[in-house]
Amino acid sequence: MRFEELETPCYVIDEKKLKHNLTILSRLEKDTGCHILLAQKAFSYYPAYPLIGQYISGTTASGLFEAKLGYEELKLKVENKENHVFCPGYKACEMDELDEICDHLIFNSLTQYEKLHGYCKKSSVGLRINPECSTQDGHAIYDPCAPFSRLGIRVDELKQKFGKKLPKDIEGMHFHTLCEQNSDDLDKTLSVVEEKFQDYLKQIKWINFGGGHHITRCDYDLELLKKCIVRMQEKYGVNVYLEPGEAIALNAGYFVTQVVDVVHNEMDILILDGSAACHMPDVLEMPYRPPLKNSGEVGEKKYLYRLASSTCLAGDIIGDYSFDKEIKIGDKLVFEDMAIYSMVKNNTFNGMPLPDIVYMNECGECHIQKAFCYSDFKHRLG
Repeated sequence: MRFEELETPCYVIDEKKLKHNLTILSRLEKDTGCHILLAQKAFSYYPAYPLIGQYISGTTASGLFEAKLGYEELKLKVENKENHVFCPGYKACEMDELDEICDHLIFNSLTQYEKLHGYCKKSSVGLRINPECSTQDGHAIYDPCAPFSRLGIRVDELKQKFGKKLPKDIEGMHFHTLCEQNSDDLDKTLSVVEEKFQDYLKQIKWINFGGGHHITRCDYDLELLKKCIVRMQEKYGVNVYLEPGEAIALNAGYFVTQVVDVVHNEMDILILDGSAACHMPDVLEMPYRPPLKNSGEVGEKKYLYRLASSTCLAGDIIGDYSFDKEIKIGDKLVFEDMAIYSMVKNNTFNGMPLPDIVYMNECGECHIQKAFCYSDFKHRLG
């Protein structure tokens, strides 16, 4: 079917834009020799994994279930692909399976390392470090370097435990300090990592720059990123990994919703069959105002509306948008950049239906990949 024929609510994955992003990332791998991994926490639409595997080196996971997904849907289906995992708290009962399916296994604390590293017979062991270098601007919830952070090992802890010599089985280091940021913040962070962890950098085989790199954004400084990668490779002889989630599917998806009512209370309010709380939770959690096709800011266009949901949550409001024409019941609205942190976070609060998942190929043909129904809601809890 065509885009305009889709039933709502639904997510739409845009193959053309996905390939555009992947081409940029593939070229980065070829130009620098680095390894790019899909962070599944942002985008775990696994029917696209074989396509993604044609362009980049593999996947990274936040725990056992994501690790199994990456292993089954990419590593086993595309030749010579890697599967990495980092989790703040592994359980001993998971370790044998993780070691079997993961190439790299990263520990968040020295306690976890000491307790569980003996399970790692096949996987390369790494430690997540905390450079204590905050580069976030206004989003403390996404700052792993904030005071009292639970994420990563500080240099003082490493020195106290190991002195200047790491155990032989620790082959890599991982840091993840960015969120939707440019390469200048990576460059700043790397300088701190080098200053604090230089003795250890000389002993490892690989370093992982984590995620949060907006590599496929139009204003991203790719040349500076390349310099950062090459600098670490040449100076320390390490393999460099990056694990973006957003950059892979940035602007490569839509959320289509329909107006089911218009309420007036000092302003016109559109009631949608889509929900911020249920279908795009980052709108409330981050918070942010998602881009909406053919709309403007408040006061920019003639008709102003507040966009809200059919749930009972009073604060389930997407935002205020203006339009060139009057919006009526039955009209469809298309939110952009909805492939990432939407499908992976959605829920059925209030019994809201889960949106269909649609794949739109390069010719603009839409195919429903997954349709949800009442039983998906019912059987979540019993």
